[in-house]
Parts: sequence; structure tokens; C-alpha cells
Amino acid sequence: MAEPAQTLDGWYSLHDFRAMDWTSWKMLPSEERASAISEFHRFLDRLNSTQDAKEGSHALYTIVGQKADFMLMILRPTMEELNELENEFNKLKIAEFTIPTFSYVSVVELGNYMPSEGDPYENPYVQERIYPILPKAKHICFYPMDKRRQGNDNWYMLPMEERRDMMRSHGMIGRQYAGKVKQIITGSVGFDDYEWGVTLFADDVLQFKKLVYEMRFDEVSARFGEFGAFYVGNLLKEEGISKFLHVN
Repeated sequence: MAEPAQTLDGWYSLHDFRAMDWTSWKMLPSEERASAISEFHRFLDRLNSTQDAKEGSHALYTIVGQKADFMLMILRPTMEELNELENEFNKLKIAEFTIPTFSYVSVVELGNYMPSEGDPYENPYVQERIYPILPKAKHICFYPMDKRRQGNDNWYMLPMEERRDMMRSHGMIGRQYAGKVKQIITGSVGFDDYEWGVTLFADDVLQFKKLVYEMRFDEVSARFGEFGAFYVGNLLKEEGISKFLHVN
């Protein structure tokens, strides 16, 4: 049996993707639409208060393409809190006009392939990585992924040292995009259909294409990467919500 890598685990994560039922939304009287938008803002205000206290974080983005209209990503210390917020949103008036299209449940993870001394959870760098305040970058990209388990390309049968060397090389590519792309890795083994979720933030949307394409040539991705659907979107600022939801 190969040695499993230990992980450092932080806040739990929910990616909640929704499509708008625009036809039904248009049929709602304008006064009721305004009331629903105000209620949604109050919900976001509560999320902002939690984020200001550094007890969690969230991000709201519109999604480009037909997979969804918007995505709300939420980070919280417990799975129970994620579930409570999911239910709280579902009870909002605006939720009656949304159609869930996809969700992803995971936990912010830092792979512990690199040796360290002392308690890693006391390391400020580690704390920043596993308890992140999500950036307000212009664009977001999310995709789930697995490590292949087929024949000679079975990641989980490789010796620890070989995996460590490949992950070190893999990480060097990501470091070239420091300052251009912020990456949040979330582990989902036992939580969802894939093994990891990858969330990327950038002000230049082309950096997603460049980073993912370059990673394709690295052995970790070329031999062992299995990818799910990609979602890309644009930051939805709170002052832009009314415009996003405006209908004639």
C-alpha cells in the first residue's frame, strides 16, 4: 500500500450554481421584485458581517454560458453552517425564481507533500491558505477534478517520493502565475463526485486559459488528471445586483 499524503484542512466550501427563471421573474409585479432584491441584499449583508469578522468568506459571480446564471461560493468553519446558509438562501423570495444547476461540497485543503516542522496549523502562511478571504477579482473559474486510477497511470499506487517530486514540479508552474491568478484548492473525497475542486480568481480572464493549458503539459495533469465541467464568470458586485436582475 502506498503512503497516503496528509492534508491540512480548513473551512468547508459550497459552490452553489443557479439559473434564473427569467420568464417567471418577469411576471412578478415590480414591487415584489424590488422587495425580493432587498431581501437578497440583507442576506448578503449578513454574509459580509461574517466575512468582516474573519469567520468565513463568500464570493458572488455571474456565470457565462448556459450552465448557470450565477454562482454563490461560501466558506464556513463547519458543514452545518454551510447547510444552514444553503437553506436560508432557499427560503428567500428570489430563490423561488432560481433553478439549481450544479453544486459542489468540499473543504479548503493544502496538500502536505512538503515536509514541515512544528504544528503547521500555527504557520501564518498555512492559515492564510486554508482560511482564505476570497478575493474580489474580476473573474472566476471553477472545475472539479480527479487523479486517474487506471493501469500504470494509477496515482494512488505511486510511491510517496515519486508523487512528491511530481507535485513539486506541478507547483512550480502555478508559482509562475503568482500575482495573476489566486488558486483555492478544496478537497472533496467522500463529500462530492470528484476528489478536488479548483477555484481560480483573476483580473485577466485569459490567465485561466494560459495556466490550465500550461498545466496540461505537466506530467501530473497529462498522465493523471481527469477533469469535470469548467465554469467561468464575472464578479457580481452588490451594487450591480439590481441591474443584473432588472427586467422590462
